[in-house]
Amino acid sequence: MATQVRSYSKINLGLAIGPVRPDGFHGLTTLYQTLNLHDLVTVSANRLGSGAATKISLTTNHPFVPRDARNTAWRMVEKSLARLELAAEVSIHIEKKLPVQGGMGAGSANAAAALLGLERELGVALPGVERLKLAAEVGSDVPLFLLGGAVLGLGRGEQVIPMPDLPKTWCVVAVPAVGISTPAAFREWDARRAAEVVAEGQLDEGIPITGTPALTSLAEVDKLQELSLAYSSLSAPSGKTGDSRSGTSGIVRDPDSEIKRDQSDENQADARNDLAENTLLALVRTGIGSDGLQNDFEEVVFPQYPSLRITKRQLMGSDLESSAVYAALSGSGSALFGLYRSERDAKAAQLRVQSAASEIAVQVFLTETLPRPEYWDRMFAE
Repeated sequence: MATQVRSYSKINLGLAIGPVRPDGFHGLTTLYQTLNLHDLVTVSANRLGSGAATKISLTTNHPFVPRDARNTAWRMVEKSLARLELAAEVSIHIEKKLPVQGGMGAGSANAAAALLGLERELGVALPGVERLKLAAEVGSDVPLFLLGGAVLGLGRGEQVIPMPDLPKTWCVVAVPAVGISTPAAFREWDARRAAEVVAEGQLDEGIPITGTPALTSLAEVDKLQELSLAYSSLSAPSGKTGDSRSGTSGIVRDPDSEIKRDQSDENQADARNDLAENTLLALVRTGIGSDGLQNDFEEVVFPQYPSLRITKRQLMGSDLESSAVYAALSGSGSALFGLYRSERDAKAAQLRVQSAASEIAVQVFLTETLPRPEYWDRMFAE
């Protein structure tokens, strides 16, 4: 019997780019958040006898998804079996529902989902630390999908720290049909930083900036403290229990109390929206960058792709009653997102983006953020 896994997506709530490290990578500080949008990854696996060689096959419904060792899911399965010192015949099917190379981490999530499916099929798993190390070898965004929820990413983004979860929040994701090269975005970022240093008279033109640590350990600790303060409002409002949207208000239901129950549901929905808004505002003001929550890639991507800036403005909106609490580019793009106080505000934003005249096609998704408990509760599609 095959195992089907929901392969969830992510956004970067904020992203700060550090200087180039000695290994050639940029140091990053980012806050990941998983979303309730997903692909489906189906894995079937059978152990092979001693001396047999592992066999992997991969199929997909999307013409642009690699079907060989170039695929992150394939590599994850192959490396995992090698570390477990097992041989197996493994079949992977990836049903794509998310945009390919859209900046939502879909390929990385597929790799994590394939690993989880393989473990369930074989009844064996690597220790948690080894799994995270393996995930980091496959891709910088893969480890976050072995945690889910709100995750702080350091290093290249692969050093992951689970954070207290944000309240579930309505989200609109817009994915324009624009191809953005992440390496090119990093090169442009470096060129701008070098030009700034030259303009300040601190460096002769043409001399590269190298060898500077991305973030000191002290800076990382400070960042964690800032984020912890931002999350201080995450506890549920006193006296409020249950899921306001499912109607589990905690009030005894009897035929004569329907009005009270409806009012309680409305109050809880208001409390949930207030909690989400207050937490997001705290993050916007104190998180990630020196100026609060932001994505440094916007500085280099928006000038090259002005349509993305326009889409962000559409997500943000101008009507105070339906505007986003926060909107930003995710990763290096092309995905952008907005976070909203209510479903009504999110649907209004979705309509704004869909209705805007543009020469570039834009896929628009209405969804919610996915906290860690629900991420794992919904992971396996039974």
